Amino acid sequence: MDKMVISGKRKTAVAKATIEAGDGKITFNRSPLSFLSNLQQLEISEPLVIAKDVLDELNFDIAINVKGGGIACQVEAGRLAIAKAIVKFTKNEDVRNAFLAYDRNMLVADTRRKEACKPGDSKARANRQTSFR
Repeated sequence: MDKMVISGKRKTAVAKATIEAGDGKITFNRSPLSFLSNLQQLEISEPLVIAKDVLDELNFDIAINVKGGGIACQVEAGRLAIAKAIVKFTKNEDVRNAFLAYDRNMLVADTRRKEACKPGDSKARANRQTSFR
């Protein structure tokens, strides 16, 4: 199999996952996953754990490069990119169904964005204060 590049988005973070045949190495922004906090490591490795249950062994390497957003959104975008890449690389419908059964947001991007500020106001939902004196 060739290399495949799959993208995932969350808010302003854009992750590109490059998947190719290998022995199961995962890198996040050219660093091993051990550089992330424990909670972020668990979130990134969710698709890998589910895929391993279905496929028995992971015979591919994934390199994730993320730009924009904060670290939390980068991790979520990376998680989405990993799951989409695994489904496309393996072409296995059981993996896809396992991801959808666990969490739909593993394969479908969350399109919510920050609401724009209204003219003359300081925030999206805040109104100007008035004084009735």
